[in-house]
Amino acid sequence: MSNQVQVKDVIKNFDQVRAVDGVSLEIEQGQFFSLLGPSGCGKTTLLRLIAGFEVPNSGDILIDSKSMDGVDPNLRPTNMVFQNYAIFPHLNVEQNVAYGLRKKKLTNSERASMINQALDLVGLSGLNERSSNALSGGQKQRVALARALILKPKVLLLDEPFSNLDSNIKTKIREETSRIIKESGITTIFVTHDIADTFNISDRILIFKAGVLQQFDEPVKMYCNPVNCYCAKVLGDLNQININNKTYYIRPENIYITKESSYKAKVLKSQFVGKEYKIAATVNDYSWHFFHNQPLKNDSDIYLDFNKKDLLEFDSCLLYTSPSPRDRTRSRMPSSA
Repeated sequence: MSNQVQVKDVIKNFDQVRAVDGVSLEIEQGQFFSLLGPSGCGKTTLLRLIAGFEVPNSGDILIDSKSMDGVDPNLRPTNMVFQNYAIFPHLNVEQNVAYGLRKKKLTNSERASMINQALDLVGLSGLNERSSNALSGGQKQRVALARALILKPKVLLLDEPFSNLDSNIKTKIREETSRIIKESGITTIFVTHDIADTFNISDRILIFKAGVLQQFDEPVKMYCNPVNCYCAKVLGDLNQININNKTYYIRPENIYITKESSYKAKVLKSQFVGKEYKIAATVNDYSWHFFHNQPLKNDSDIYLDFNKKDLLEFDSCLLYTSPSPRDRTRSRMPSSA
């Protein structure tokens, strides 16, 4: 596959704040690509730079090998779905979806066909005349997606599109959106701060910290082999452990109860999280979390253990301000554990 989006050494400053700090990356055609990190880390700024809503101080952005320098947002082969959907309340569903077609020379038949195809793609067939004010949050999200897809952009940009949805429909809408985009074959860049949004739908994930790219890889590789402690914590909970005066970390799901071990724990709390319980316990003055199929009695003593291959080691657990070859060292199993 060819690289559809290329970001080359892009820097963006807002007054004295550097929002994007020398970022370079390449996104292949048809990939679903996620930008992940906490609020204020620079991920939305990078999305707006690609869309053309912000102009970089230096560096370049290319789409299909063509520089976007000086190209206005409406002339770029991109379209964006915003966090609040930006649905026009005075327009019905069809009018919202067709908004981007208003300057195109189309026959009535061609226009109607494109609208109906877009509505069918997002599962809103027959709702052409529905008032925007009568739509649920999930339906508004689909209208916004249909409006973006009807123009057949080469690159689709999604800025926290699920953040305003109720949790009971969020998973369904997220999966449907992923299916629609995969079927359309459009290269997609998705911004979120919620790791649950990314694992099942992303081909690759990029983690940001203070405008700096920390790690860029496939979801499974990133979770199992985070390059530093910051990335590891963004991707999920960590338990700290000291072995032979060295610090390691282990995921809660890799800890299990055993009859006897060197890791004696005192149970603090059991919290039901769905199929299982998340247990909080203290181990050698460290606070640990792990999962169990039933609650455990508070203040009870248990023994915990793990496989050495699941331990993660990093040179530092500082929140790095810039990546270096040292920071990019893959996590590794301690030979002395």
